Amino acid sequence: MKIILIGNYAPDKQESMKLFARMLERGFQEAGYVTELWLPMVVFGKFTNNTYGGIGKWLAYVDKWILFPIYLRLKLWFGKYNLSTARFHVCDHSNAPYLAHLPLDITGITCHDVLAIRGAFGFKDAYCEASKLGVVLQKWILSNLLKAKYLACVSMFTMRQLNELSPNLNPDKKKEWRVILNAFNQDFYPVQQEIIHKELLSMGFSPDVPYLLHIGSSLPRKNRKLLVDMLAALGNKWIGIVCFAGQAIDSDLMKRIEAHGLKDRVISLVSPQHDQLVTLYSACSAFVFPSYSEGFGWPVIEAQACGTAVLTSNVEPMPEVSGAGALHQNPDDASAFAEAFLTLQIEQKRQELIQAGFENCKRFAPSIMMNQYLALHQLSRK
Repeated sequence: MKIILIGNYAPDKQESMKLFARMLERGFQEAGYVTELWLPMVVFGKFTNNTYGGIGKWLAYVDKWILFPIYLRLKLWFGKYNLSTARFHVCDHSNAPYLAHLPLDITGITCHDVLAIRGAFGFKDAYCEASKLGVVLQKWILSNLLKAKYLACVSMFTMRQLNELSPNLNPDKKKEWRVILNAFNQDFYPVQQEIIHKELLSMGFSPDVPYLLHIGSSLPRKNRKLLVDMLAALGNKWIGIVCFAGQAIDSDLMKRIEAHGLKDRVISLVSPQHDQLVTLYSACSAFVFPSYSEGFGWPVIEAQACGTAVLTSNVEPMPEVSGAGALHQNPDDASAFAEAFLTLQIEQKRQELIQAGFENCKRFAPSIMMNQYLALHQLSRK
Protein backbone atom coordinates (compact mmCIF):
# COMPACT_ATOMS: atom_id res chain seq x y z
CA MET A 1 0.00 0.00 0.00
CA LYS A 2 1.32 3.43 -0.97
CA ILE A 3 0.07 6.70 0.51
CA ILE A 4 0.40 9.74 -1.77
CA LEU A 5 -0.02 13.10 -0.06
CA ILE A 6 -0.79 16.28 -1.99
CA GLY A 7 0.86 19.28 -0.36
CA ASN A 8 0.88 23.02 -0.92
CA TYR A 9 2.64 25.26 -3.42
CA ALA A 10 5.98 26.14 -1.80
CA PRO A 11 6.18 29.84 -2.83
CA ASP A 12 2.92 30.52 -0.95
CA LYS A 13 4.95 29.98 2.27
CA GLN A 14 2.11 28.36 4.20
CA GLU A 15 4.30 27.10 7.02
CA SER A 16 1.56 25.47 9.08
CA MET A 17 0.34 23.48 6.07
CA LYS A 18 3.89 22.42 5.29
CA LEU A 19 4.29 21.13 8.83
CA PHE A 20 0.91 19.39 8.68
CA ALA A 21 1.81 17.57 5.45
CA ARG A 22 5.14 16.47 6.90
CA MET A 23 3.37 15.27 10.04
CA LEU A 24 1.00 13.11 7.98
CA GLU A 25 3.91 11.83 5.92
CA ARG A 26 5.86 10.86 9.04
CA GLY A 27 2.78 9.33 10.67
CA PHE A 28 1.90 7.09 7.72
CA GLN A 29 5.52 5.99 7.44
CA GLU A 30 5.64 5.10 11.13
CA ALA A 31 2.45 3.10 10.62
CA GLY A 32 4.33 1.01 8.04
CA TYR A 33 3.29 2.56 4.73
CA VAL A 34 5.36 3.77 1.80
CA THR A 35 4.59 7.44 1.45
CA GLU A 36 5.17 10.10 -1.21
CA LEU A 37 4.56 13.84 -0.92
CA TRP A 38 3.65 15.55 -4.19
CA LEU A 39 3.85 19.34 -4.41
CA PRO A 40 2.80 21.62 -7.26
CA MET A 41 5.91 22.31 -9.28
CA VAL A 42 7.30 25.83 -9.36
CA VAL A 43 7.67 26.84 -13.00
CA PHE A 44 6.26 30.31 -13.62
CA GLY A 45 6.41 31.08 -9.90
CA LYS A 46 10.20 31.31 -10.20
CA PHE A 47 9.76 34.72 -11.77
CA THR A 48 8.09 36.38 -8.76
CA ASN A 49 8.67 36.96 -5.07
CA ASN A 50 4.99 37.53 -4.31
CA THR A 51 2.34 34.91 -5.13
CA TYR A 52 -0.46 36.81 -3.36
CA GLY A 53 -0.73 39.90 -5.53
CA GLY A 54 -0.15 41.42 -8.94
CA ILE A 55 1.31 39.37 -11.78
CA GLY A 56 2.88 36.99 -9.25
CA LYS A 57 -0.54 35.72 -8.22
CA TRP A 58 -1.40 34.87 -11.81
CA LEU A 59 1.93 33.17 -12.41
CA ALA A 60 1.28 31.05 -9.34
CA TYR A 61 -2.22 30.25 -10.58
CA VAL A 62 -0.75 28.84 -13.79
CA ASP A 63 1.50 26.55 -11.77
CA LYS A 64 -1.21 25.51 -9.31
CA TRP A 65 -4.35 25.29 -11.40
CA ILE A 66 -3.09 24.43 -14.90
CA LEU A 67 0.30 22.72 -14.76
CA PHE A 68 -0.16 20.65 -11.61
CA PRO A 69 -3.53 19.14 -12.64
CA ILE A 70 -1.89 18.12 -15.92
CA TYR A 71 0.96 16.62 -13.90
CA LEU A 72 -1.52 14.67 -11.76
CA ARG A 73 -3.27 13.27 -14.83
CA LEU A 74 0.00 12.22 -16.42
CA LYS A 75 1.24 10.61 -13.21
CA LEU A 76 -1.92 8.53 -12.95
CA TRP A 77 -1.98 7.60 -16.63
CA PHE A 78 1.68 6.80 -17.14
CA GLY A 79 3.11 6.36 -13.66
CA LYS A 80 3.65 2.92 -12.21
CA TYR A 81 0.88 3.16 -9.65
CA ASN A 82 -1.42 0.29 -8.78
CA LEU A 83 -4.57 2.13 -7.77
CA SER A 84 -5.87 -0.96 -5.99
CA THR A 85 -3.02 -0.56 -3.48
CA ALA A 86 -2.86 3.23 -3.24
CA ARG A 87 -4.48 6.00 -1.24
CA PHE A 88 -4.35 9.73 -1.91
CA HIS A 89 -4.81 12.52 0.60
CA VAL A 90 -5.04 16.25 -0.15
CA CYS A 91 -3.56 17.93 2.94
CA ASP A 92 -5.28 21.30 2.60
CA HIS A 93 -8.89 22.04 1.64
CA SER A 94 -7.75 25.07 -0.38
CA ASN A 95 -6.46 22.52 -2.89
CA ALA A 96 -9.86 20.82 -3.21
CA PRO A 97 -9.93 21.40 -7.02
CA TYR A 98 -7.25 18.69 -7.28
CA LEU A 99 -9.95 16.18 -6.29
CA ALA A 100 -11.28 16.50 -9.84
CA HIS A 101 -8.05 14.91 -11.07
CA LEU A 102 -7.79 12.12 -8.50
CA PRO A 103 -9.84 8.92 -7.99
CA LEU A 104 -12.43 9.97 -5.39
CA ASP A 105 -12.98 6.43 -4.08
CA ILE A 106 -9.41 6.29 -2.73
CA THR A 107 -8.80 9.98 -1.97
CA GLY A 108 -9.27 11.92 1.24
CA ILE A 109 -8.91 15.59 2.14
CA THR A 110 -8.46 17.66 5.31
CA CYS A 111 -10.63 20.73 5.84
CA HIS A 112 -8.79 23.09 8.19
CA ASP A 113 -11.41 25.83 8.09
CA VAL A 114 -14.08 27.36 5.89
CA LEU A 115 -13.29 30.96 6.80
CA ALA A 116 -12.34 32.17 3.33
CA ILE A 117 -15.25 30.25 1.81
CA ARG A 118 -17.72 31.81 4.24
CA GLY A 119 -16.14 35.19 3.60
CA ALA A 120 -16.84 34.73 -0.11
CA PHE A 121 -20.50 34.09 0.72
CA GLY A 122 -20.66 37.32 2.71
CA PHE A 123 -20.52 36.00 6.28
CA LYS A 124 -19.08 38.90 8.29
CA ASP A 125 -18.17 36.71 11.28
CA ALA A 126 -15.51 34.99 9.14
CA TYR A 127 -13.49 38.24 9.04
CA CYS A 128 -12.23 37.22 5.57
CA GLU A 129 -13.35 39.67 2.92
CA ALA A 130 -13.08 38.38 -0.63
CA SER A 131 -12.38 40.17 -3.88
CA LYS A 132 -14.51 39.42 -6.93
CA LEU A 133 -11.91 36.91 -8.08
CA GLY A 134 -11.70 35.54 -4.54
CA VAL A 135 -15.43 34.88 -4.51
CA VAL A 136 -15.12 32.84 -7.69
CA LEU A 137 -12.09 30.95 -6.37
CA GLN A 138 -13.64 30.10 -3.00
CA LYS A 139 -16.91 28.92 -4.55
CA TRP A 140 -14.87 26.71 -6.89
CA ILE A 141 -12.99 25.31 -3.91
CA LEU A 142 -16.26 24.60 -2.06
CA SER A 143 -17.89 22.90 -5.05
CA ASN A 144 -14.97 20.49 -5.26
CA LEU A 145 -14.69 20.03 -1.50
CA LEU A 146 -18.31 18.87 -1.32
CA LYS A 147 -17.48 16.06 -3.76
CA ALA A 148 -15.05 14.47 -1.30
CA LYS A 149 -15.94 10.99 -0.13
CA TYR A 150 -13.34 10.87 2.65
CA LEU A 151 -13.06 14.13 4.53
CA ALA A 152 -11.59 15.14 7.88
CA CYS A 153 -12.48 18.42 9.63
CA VAL A 154 -10.02 19.61 12.27
CA SER A 155 -12.72 20.64 14.75
CA MET A 156 -16.39 20.03 15.39
CA PHE A 157 -16.93 23.73 14.78
CA THR A 158 -15.41 23.53 11.30
CA MET A 159 -17.49 20.44 10.51
CA ARG A 160 -20.64 22.25 11.59
CA GLN A 161 -19.83 25.25 9.42
CA LEU A 162 -19.06 23.03 6.42
CA ASN A 163 -22.37 21.21 6.85
CA GLU A 164 -24.16 24.55 6.94
CA LEU A 165 -22.62 25.33 3.55
CA SER A 166 -23.85 22.04 2.08
CA PRO A 167 -27.52 21.75 3.16
CA ASN A 168 -28.58 20.14 -0.12
CA LEU A 169 -25.90 17.46 -0.14
CA ASN A 170 -27.23 13.93 0.29
CA PRO A 171 -26.44 12.95 3.93
CA ASP A 172 -25.27 9.52 2.73
CA LYS A 173 -22.40 11.20 0.90
CA LYS A 174 -21.20 12.60 4.23
CA LYS A 175 -20.92 9.22 5.96
CA GLU A 176 -17.13 9.26 5.57
CA TRP A 177 -16.86 12.83 6.79
CA ARG A 178 -15.50 12.96 10.32
CA VAL A 179 -13.83 15.22 12.86
CA ILE A 180 -10.13 14.53 13.39
CA LEU A 181 -8.56 17.01 15.76
CA ASN A 182 -5.19 18.36 14.73
CA ALA A 183 -2.17 17.11 16.62
CA PHE A 184 0.96 18.99 17.61
CA ASN A 185 3.02 19.44 14.44
CA GLN A 186 6.20 20.17 16.44
CA ASP A 187 7.42 19.64 19.99
CA PHE A 188 6.22 22.13 22.61
CA TYR A 189 7.29 21.86 26.24
CA PRO A 190 8.10 23.99 29.32
CA VAL A 191 11.58 25.45 29.00
CA GLN A 192 13.82 25.39 32.09
CA GLN A 193 14.29 28.71 33.84
CA GLU A 194 18.05 28.97 33.28
CA ILE A 195 17.54 28.47 29.54
CA ILE A 196 14.70 30.99 29.49
CA HIS A 197 16.96 33.69 30.94
CA LYS A 198 19.62 33.14 28.28
CA GLU A 199 17.18 32.89 25.37
CA LEU A 200 15.25 36.02 26.32
CA LEU A 201 18.46 38.02 26.48
CA SER A 202 19.42 36.76 23.02
CA MET A 203 16.06 38.00 21.68
CA GLY A 204 16.55 41.45 23.22
CA PHE A 205 14.18 40.92 26.16
CA SER A 206 14.81 41.89 29.75
CA PRO A 207 14.20 38.62 31.66
CA ASP A 208 12.95 40.63 34.66
CA VAL A 209 10.10 42.34 32.78
CA PRO A 210 6.82 40.34 32.63
CA TYR A 211 4.96 40.21 29.35
CA LEU A 212 1.72 39.15 27.71
CA LEU A 213 2.21 37.21 24.49
CA HIS A 214 0.33 37.04 21.21
CA ILE A 215 1.51 34.85 18.35
CA GLY A 216 0.11 35.17 14.85
CA SER A 217 -0.45 37.45 11.92
CA SER A 218 -1.80 40.99 11.64
CA LEU A 219 -5.05 39.83 10.00
CA PRO A 220 -8.10 41.62 11.47
CA ARG A 221 -9.58 38.34 12.69
CA LYS A 222 -6.57 37.83 14.97
CA ASN A 223 -7.77 40.87 16.97
CA ARG A 224 -4.34 42.07 18.05
CA LYS A 225 -5.83 45.39 19.09
CA LEU A 226 -7.44 43.77 22.11
CA LEU A 227 -4.06 43.21 23.76
CA VAL A 228 -3.30 46.92 23.46
CA ASP A 229 -6.69 47.82 24.92
CA MET A 230 -6.23 45.16 27.60
CA LEU A 231 -2.89 46.64 28.61
CA ALA A 232 -4.51 50.06 28.85
CA ALA A 233 -7.37 48.60 30.92
CA LEU A 234 -4.91 47.06 33.37
CA GLY A 235 -3.45 50.48 34.11
CA ASN A 236 -1.27 50.41 37.21
CA LYS A 237 -2.65 47.06 38.35
CA TRP A 238 -0.01 45.26 36.30
CA ILE A 239 3.25 46.74 35.06
CA GLY A 240 4.47 44.70 32.13
CA ILE A 241 4.64 44.72 28.36
CA VAL A 242 2.97 43.08 25.37
CA CYS A 243 4.93 41.03 22.86
CA PHE A 244 3.56 40.49 19.36
CA ALA A 245 5.38 37.55 17.76
CA GLY A 246 4.83 36.73 14.10
CA GLN A 247 4.14 39.50 11.63
CA ALA A 248 5.39 43.01 12.25
CA ILE A 249 3.10 45.57 13.88
CA ASP A 250 1.10 47.32 11.15
CA SER A 251 0.37 51.03 10.95
CA ASP A 252 -3.19 50.80 12.31
CA LEU A 253 -2.07 48.89 15.38
CA MET A 254 0.82 51.30 15.93
CA LYS A 255 -1.60 54.24 15.87
CA ARG A 256 -3.68 52.51 18.54
CA ILE A 257 -0.57 51.85 20.64
CA GLU A 258 0.49 55.49 20.39
CA ALA A 259 -3.02 56.73 21.16
CA HIS A 260 -2.89 54.82 24.45
CA GLY A 261 0.62 56.13 25.16
CA LEU A 262 1.98 52.57 25.29
CA LYS A 263 4.72 52.69 22.67
CA ASP A 264 7.41 51.89 25.26
CA ARG A 265 5.40 48.89 26.53
CA VAL A 266 4.92 47.01 23.27
CA ILE A 267 7.55 45.00 21.40
CA SER A 268 7.51 42.96 18.23
CA LEU A 269 9.44 39.85 17.28
CA VAL A 270 9.09 39.10 13.57
CA SER A 271 9.12 35.49 12.35
CA PRO A 272 10.64 33.86 15.44
CA GLN A 273 12.28 30.45 15.09
CA HIS A 274 10.68 27.42 16.72
CA ASP A 275 13.00 27.32 19.73
CA GLN A 276 12.32 31.02 20.29
CA LEU A 277 8.56 30.37 20.16
CA VAL A 278 8.84 27.66 22.80
CA THR A 279 10.79 30.03 25.04
CA LEU A 280 8.31 32.86 24.50
CA TYR A 281 5.39 30.61 25.41
CA SER A 282 7.18 29.25 28.48
CA ALA A 283 8.22 32.61 29.90
CA CYS A 284 5.15 34.81 29.39
CA SER A 285 2.80 35.87 32.16
CA ALA A 286 -0.10 34.74 29.97
CA PHE A 287 -0.74 33.84 26.36
CA VAL A 288 -3.61 35.96 25.02
CA PHE A 289 -5.44 34.75 21.91
CA PRO A 290 -8.56 36.90 21.39
CA SER A 291 -9.24 35.73 17.84
CA TYR A 292 -12.61 36.37 16.20
CA SER A 293 -12.45 33.34 13.91
CA GLU A 294 -10.34 30.21 13.52
CA GLY A 295 -10.68 26.75 12.10
CA PHE A 296 -8.71 25.18 14.95
CA GLY A 297 -6.26 27.48 16.74
CA TRP A 298 -2.93 25.69 17.18
CA PRO A 299 -1.32 28.46 19.31
CA VAL A 300 -3.77 27.79 22.15
CA ILE A 301 -2.61 24.21 22.72
CA GLU A 302 1.01 25.10 21.97
CA ALA A 303 0.91 27.56 24.86
CA GLN A 304 -0.77 25.01 27.12
CA ALA A 305 1.92 22.44 26.34
CA CYS A 306 4.56 24.97 27.41
CA GLY A 307 2.94 25.37 30.83
CA THR A 308 1.41 28.76 30.14
CA ALA A 309 -1.81 30.31 31.42
CA VAL A 310 -4.09 30.93 28.43
CA LEU A 311 -6.72 33.62 27.88
CA THR A 312 -8.73 33.23 24.71
CA SER A 313 -12.02 34.06 23.02
CA ASN A 314 -15.34 32.57 24.02
CA VAL A 315 -15.97 32.20 20.28
CA GLU A 316 -15.79 28.68 18.87
CA PRO A 317 -13.61 26.77 18.17
CA MET A 318 -11.42 28.23 20.93
CA PRO A 319 -13.46 26.73 23.81
CA GLU A 320 -13.66 23.40 21.96
CA VAL A 321 -9.90 23.24 21.44
CA SER A 322 -8.72 24.75 24.74
CA GLY A 323 -11.14 22.83 26.95
CA ALA A 324 -10.91 23.65 30.66
CA GLY A 325 -7.29 24.76 30.25
CA ALA A 326 -8.08 28.39 29.39
CA LEU A 327 -10.15 31.35 30.51
CA HIS A 328 -12.63 32.48 27.85
CA GLN A 329 -13.86 36.02 27.35
CA ASN A 330 -15.72 38.16 24.82
CA PRO A 331 -13.13 39.19 22.17
CA ASP A 332 -14.64 42.69 22.12
CA ASP A 333 -14.27 43.20 25.87
CA ALA A 334 -10.71 44.21 26.79
CA SER A 335 -11.73 44.93 30.37
CA ALA A 336 -13.03 41.37 30.78
CA PHE A 337 -9.71 40.01 29.52
CA ALA A 338 -7.86 42.31 31.93
CA GLU A 339 -9.96 41.17 34.91
CA ALA A 340 -9.51 37.51 33.95
CA PHE A 341 -5.77 38.02 33.79
CA LEU A 342 -5.71 39.62 37.24
CA THR A 343 -7.36 36.51 38.71
CA LEU A 344 -4.25 34.61 37.63
CA GLN A 345 -2.17 36.61 40.08
CA ILE A 346 -3.51 34.13 42.63
CA GLU A 347 -0.93 31.37 42.26
CA GLN A 348 -3.30 28.52 43.05
CA LYS A 349 -5.72 29.70 40.35
CA ARG A 350 -2.86 30.00 37.89
CA GLN A 351 -1.49 26.54 38.61
CA GLU A 352 -4.93 24.94 38.36
CA LEU A 353 -5.37 26.47 34.91
CA ILE A 354 -1.91 25.36 33.79
CA GLN A 355 -2.50 21.79 34.97
CA ALA A 356 -5.85 21.72 33.16
CA GLY A 357 -3.97 22.84 30.05
CA PHE A 358 -1.50 19.97 30.35
CA GLU A 359 -4.42 17.56 30.71
CA ASN A 360 -6.17 19.03 27.68
CA CYS A 361 -3.03 18.58 25.55
CA LYS A 362 -3.29 14.81 25.84
CA ARG A 363 -6.10 14.92 23.25
CA PHE A 364 -3.72 16.18 20.58
CA ALA A 365 -1.05 13.47 20.50
CA PRO A 366 0.11 12.69 16.93
CA SER A 367 -0.51 8.97 17.49
CA ILE A 368 -4.19 9.63 18.24
CA MET A 369 -4.58 11.74 15.11
CA MET A 370 -2.80 9.22 12.89
CA ASN A 371 -4.94 6.32 14.12
CA GLN A 372 -7.98 8.33 13.05
CA TYR A 373 -6.50 9.09 9.61
CA LEU A 374 -5.73 5.41 9.15
CA ALA A 375 -9.35 4.63 10.02
CA LEU A 376 -10.56 7.31 7.60
CA HIS A 377 -8.68 5.55 4.80
CA GLN A 378 -9.77 2.14 6.10
CA LEU A 379 -6.20 1.16 6.92
CA SER A 380 -4.52 -0.34 9.98
CA ARG A 381 -1.03 -0.18 11.40
CA LYS A 382 1.33 -2.78 10.01
